[in-house]
Amino acid sequence: MAITDLRDLTPEYLAFWREHHLCTLTTLRPDGSPHVVPVGVTFDPEAGIARVITNKGSRKVAHVLAAAGEEGARVAVCQAHRRRWATLEGRARVRTEPEPVEDAVRRYAERYGRTPRPNPDRVVIEIAVERALGRG
Repeated sequence: MAITDLRDLTPEYLAFWREHHLCTLTTLRPDGSPHVVPVGVTFDPEAGIARVITNKGSRKVAHVLAAAGEEGARVAVCQAHRRRWATLEGRARVRTEPEPVEDAVRRYAERYGRTPRPNPDRVVIEIAVERALGRG
């Protein structure tokens, strides 16, 4: 396992986050147990932000809101393909404002090659990335 300096991510690591891969999001339930679900994730390394679009009524949103506090809820997103894997850990907040949600949808469409259908209940889980791990 390699912990990667967020200020010096390798081109290979960044390219891996632009490839089409199913990811997972891990949030913590109120009892502290992990809740892991498949998601699409986009990563903006310049801003240090990972984004997950989802429905405002989802369990993952409820977990983030319940644990957020002032600093945000601790979460991790991960993807793997054969021997390669990458994890981003950080603090998450739920964003409901139209501009951040539209930006997240645009980024999702760029990475995954399709625009999600309109959803008035869509929100974005925005993760301020604190640590990057991986194996290339």
